[in-house]
Formats: sequence, C-alpha cells, structure tokens
Amino acid sequence: MSRRKVRIFYLPLNRDVILGFVGLVILLSFGFIHFDKSNNINEQAVFSQQNKPIYNGPEDKQAMALTINVAWGEEFLPSMLDTLDKYNVKATFFFVGRWVEKFPDKTKEIQKRGHELGNHGFRHLHPKQLDKERLIKLIKDNEELINKTTGYKTDLFAPPYGEVDDRVAQVAAEIGYKTIMWSADTIDWQRPAPDVIINRVIDKASNGGIVLMHPTKPTAEALPQIIERLQSEGYKLVTVSELLE
Repeated sequence: MSRRKVRIFYLPLNRDVILGFVGLVILLSFGFIHFDKSNNINEQAVFSQQNKPIYNGPEDKQAMALTINVAWGEEFLPSMLDTLDKYNVKATFFFVGRWVEKFPDKTKEIQKRGHELGNHGFRHLHPKQLDKERLIKLIKDNEELINKTTGYKTDLFAPPYGEVDDRVAQVAAEIGYKTIMWSADTIDWQRPAPDVIINRVIDKASNGGIVLMHPTKPTAEALPQIIERLQSEGYKLVTVSELLE
C-alpha cells in the first residue's frame, strides 16, 4: 500500500508582517466598537431631547399657543370661550381631574368648540414629591376621566404648579406624554390688572411662544387685546400640538 505525499506550503512571514496584521485587526475592532458606542450615544441624546420639558415650539414658525390651565372655578370661562370664538382662535385647555368631575358639561363644551384638551393631573399635587408610581397614577387617572367624559385621549401634560424636572418629564414620556411648560407667564393667578397681563404676554412674544393663562377675571378682560396685538404683530395663534408640528 503506497503512501500519498502531502505537500505543506509555508508563507514567508516576518515579524513586521505579523505586527502589521495584528495592528490592522486591532484598528478594525476599535473602529467597530467606536462606531457602536457613537450610535448608542446619539440614540441616547435623541431620546433625552424628546423627553425634556417643552417651553416653546420651533423658532422658525411665526406662531404662538395660548394655554389655559383649569383647576378651579368656571365663572369666567364663558367669556373667554366667546372671545376665542370671536377671533377664531383655538387654545389648549389643561384640566385637573377634580374639575372635570365637577364640570363635565363645561369640559364637553370646550371640546365641542374645537379646543385642544390637555392633562393637568387628576389632582393639583406637587409632581416632584411623587414617586414614579404615584406620578403615573396622577396622569393616567385623569387621562381615563377625560377620555370617559369626552372620548378624547390626552397626550400633553402640564405639571401642576409648573413643577417639573427631568425625572417628571421622563416618567410622563414613558406613558406617551409631552410635558408642556411656557415661555410667557401671565401670573394671572395673582389677579393683577389686565394691563399687566397684556404687557407680560407682549413683552415675551416670540416665534414658537407658549402663553400660560388661567380662567380669571383679569385674564378674561385682557384676552381680546392679547389676541389682537399678537395677531397684529403677525403671530398665528394655534394649539400646542399644531405649534409643535
């Protein structure tokens, strides 16, 4: 029985070739690792930006949004709604759940007039003082109530007391909410003179601006001039969702 001869070929590798090959492998590995980490960082940055509190809309859009936080009373809402109708302006109303329970018909009327509905928490509690579970409950209980009352599902959250940090906004985002703040505060809860409210809004007017108001007597009196002056300066008044498009 004959034996077959097996030929073995050797490549003439020297130390420089081997070191070069090893170096190439290391560089390629580093490149892949770096690429992966870079993508991960970018994804985290985008996620983080999407979950920050929103103080204004795009600055390249000459538009502003009027927001009205509703937590107490209803006596000045008819006047404010009539004014909004007169100027064909749609606002965003953020409701506290306890108010919706007390005034379901008013809530429905606001929706029927074409305004946007937002979530101001089931009760007017301090969001920073709530753990994650209680904060989610604050938002979701109100979401369910507004939906049951009007058929509308809210996705905008205005924290009670304007109390917000990155954690509050992050928790809201995890359940599908944008956290809405403001760029112009009327301080109308202090019941200043209407001229004070008007001047505070006009002084802070800017592209993408968000105005914070409440249903108070001086606000109702100031609203016609606020709308007229903003429109005369070229601002289109839209809902928050339209502003953020």
